[in-house]
Amino acid sequence: MSNDDKKVKKDKKEKKSKKEKQDTSMTDTPPAPPSAEKAEKASEKAPVVEYEERIKAVNCISTPLASKKTTKKVHKLVKKASGAKWMRRGVKEVVKGLRKGEKGVAVIAGDIYPIDVISHLPVLLEEAEVPYIFVPSKVELGAAASTKRPTSCVLLREPKSGFDAMDLWNDVKGAVASEGK
Repeated sequence: MSNDDKKVKKDKKEKKSKKEKQDTSMTDTPPAPPSAEKAEKASEKAPVVEYEERIKAVNCISTPLASKKTTKKVHKLVKKASGAKWMRRGVKEVVKGLRKGEKGVAVIAGDIYPIDVISHLPVLLEEAEVPYIFVPSKVELGAAASTKRPTSCVLLREPKSGFDAMDLWNDVKGAVASEGK
C-alpha cells in the first residue's frame, strides 16, 4: 500500500468523524446504538400477534388444535429438535418419512391455505399411528424450526437415548396424545 493510499484513507476517516461530530452536536439526544435501531425496525415490521388472534386464521380441519401452553412447549421442542437434527420439515419430507416408517410426533400448522396442501396428512398419520397436533401459525412453526420461511408441517422423530430434552419430549408426546382424543 502506497503513502497516497494511506493518506486517502486517513482523509476519509477524518471527514467521517467530523460529520458524525456535527450530527451529534446538532441534536440534543445522543445517537442510539445500532442494535437499538435494529430492534426498533424489527418491532415496527412485525407486530406481536397474540394466540387468540392467530386462532382466528386457522382453517376448518385443524383439529386437534394445541392450547396456548402446549403450543409453547411444542415450539420449544421443535427448536431443540432442529438443533439436534432429528426432524423432518415440510410436506414432502414428512410424507417421505412416514413411507419409510419413521415414528414420532407430527406438528401441522393450522393456517395453511389452500387446505389441499395438508389435507391428506392427518389420514396418513393416523394410518401410520403417529400422533399429530395442529398449531395456529406456520410462521412461528418455521421460526421454531430455525428457518426463515414459514413451515406447514414438521415430523419430530423419536429421539435417541441421551437427548438433552427427553423430559420435554415426554411432556409434548403426552399432551399431543391427550389433546388428540
